[in-house]
Amino acid sequence: MLLVLLAIILAMGGAMLLNKAYTPEYGLDLAGGTTVTLQPITPNGGAPSQESLDLAVNIIRERVNGSGISDAEVAKSGDNIVISVPGAGQEEVVKLVGTTAELRFRQVLAIGAGSPPPPGQLSTEAPTPTPSPSSTGSGRKGSKEPKPAESVTPKPDATAAPDTDASPAGRALSSALTNPSPGATAAPSAEPSGDKPAKPDASAAPETSAVPTTPPTAADDPMAGVDPTGIDPEALKQFQALDCAKNAGVGAQDAPDKQYVGCSQDGSTKFVLEKAAVTGTSIDTASSGVDQTTGEWLVQLSFKGQGPDQWSKVTTTAFNSQAPRNQVAMVLDGVIISAPVIQEPITGGRAQISGSFNQVTADELANQLKYGALPLKFEKSSIEEVSSTLGADQLRGGLIAGAIGLLLVVIYSMLYYRGLGVVSVLSLLVATILTYQSVVLLGAFAGFRLSLPHVIGLIVSIGITADSFIVYFERIRDEMKEGRRSLRTAIEVAWVRARRTILIADAVMFIAAVVLYFLAVGGVAGFAFAMGLTTLIDIAVVFMFTKPFVAMLAKLKFFAKGHRLSGLDAERMSETTVAPKTVPQEA
Repeated sequence: MLLVLLAIILAMGGAMLLNKAYTPEYGLDLAGGTTVTLQPITPNGGAPSQESLDLAVNIIRERVNGSGISDAEVAKSGDNIVISVPGAGQEEVVKLVGTTAELRFRQVLAIGAGSPPPPGQLSTEAPTPTPSPSSTGSGRKGSKEPKPAESVTPKPDATAAPDTDASPAGRALSSALTNPSPGATAAPSAEPSGDKPAKPDASAAPETSAVPTTPPTAADDPMAGVDPTGIDPEALKQFQALDCAKNAGVGAQDAPDKQYVGCSQDGSTKFVLEKAAVTGTSIDTASSGVDQTTGEWLVQLSFKGQGPDQWSKVTTTAFNSQAPRNQVAMVLDGVIISAPVIQEPITGGRAQISGSFNQVTADELANQLKYGALPLKFEKSSIEEVSSTLGADQLRGGLIAGAIGLLLVVIYSMLYYRGLGVVSVLSLLVATILTYQSVVLLGAFAGFRLSLPHVIGLIVSIGITADSFIVYFERIRDEMKEGRRSLRTAIEVAWVRARRTILIADAVMFIAAVVLYFLAVGGVAGFAFAMGLTTLIDIAVVFMFTKPFVAMLAKLKFFAKGHRLSGLDAERMSETTVAPKTVPQEA
């Protein structure tokens, strides 16, 4: 067991070296950070309901503190919400909490150029260029031309090549994870040309797939090529007046029950979109992963409730429509992040967003979608940097208190247990190493940030760890007091009895920590987490170091013969203990 423990310590140390993580990440009170105050905006301008505020607090808390141990604080202050995030700059925090993160799926009704061309520049393209049915190809890597749409296919590997110069969300495309029907053989996408496409056919060969249109750029008629059928007059006016270069619509409230006019993320294309067919509240799960075929990072979605039927209905409607209405746009926080072509009705209630994501951006989008949409729209009324000066002084005081407590435990162990005290000191040292490595690695991989409540929990754990050693040592001495067992035998018999007591005590402590962690928030939850972590480390140290090390020391004459400095001599164990040979045997 000693070798196994050594291997664990070395492995954790190696992980720290590989990730260049040598010190813990600190929380808001120790490292400073940013505090953002959000002021709610309601459609009627009145005060928000407490239910909607409570729901917003819970969603934001989960979003900024998804792992539950990163020490972010979210609280109500009147009708406002105050978010304090440790160790983060203003831009990072604003980006984290400033988006509604509600994904809406809407059918595309019209597409246009995001901005008019510069004065004097003549358009050389036809108003409504569309590809011929025989055109094939995929998006060119490295191309800086805007890609207004990509394709949706039932197979995760049937995705278009991403544009390496666009943003990840702007290159995202959605596809189903369900099994395709026998006729689903359409190609992902095609480069635009000048002929009008034929209506997509599920039984067509790959080269006959429908492809997105190129937005019109005619300077004299911004409505060229736009079919107004089914579009609200007000939406047409907004579409005609919209200039994405001046107003990209980031953060806009797109009411799900109304048609929406918005821009692509890069501002190159503007859209008229139908009422939301599927909203973010219908998303059941969202997770990031890697496509096993292409090696791309992607975000996988599954729908709940009416979501699967709604998703199937909108993809069927789009499939049976002519371009550009054969596209379904994904709108996130008022911005169209993608408008893929639907090549086949998709059933099954699952979809995926893929593109040139990396692990960070895929995890970020998945977490935003997973934790739901905010029930209110917020504006940032204030953003402040938080200093760590006061927390640093408190940390210094906490470390001094911990060092004093540890020193007192060591002194007591050496005076009372003498030679056995060396075992308790080394066990505490091993527990300290494991605790430090755990805190550092949790900070590197799980977002754990060490705050003052965590420090308090770690200091309290010194006594918990010492209790386990005392229970074992006293059991050994009880067995030796009987006078009929050798030290080796006493160690084994005492361990059988002591480990049950140790496990029960640690189990009670761990259950209390778990209950406190889930019922509390903020600093109290941080204290509970630290206490639960050190309880598990205590069990590992006692089983993998203390017991094997004591068994190894029993082979030494210093302990086996009961030297007066070993802590196992008759005088130290009991004043009435006599030599083993004079103690009568029990019948």
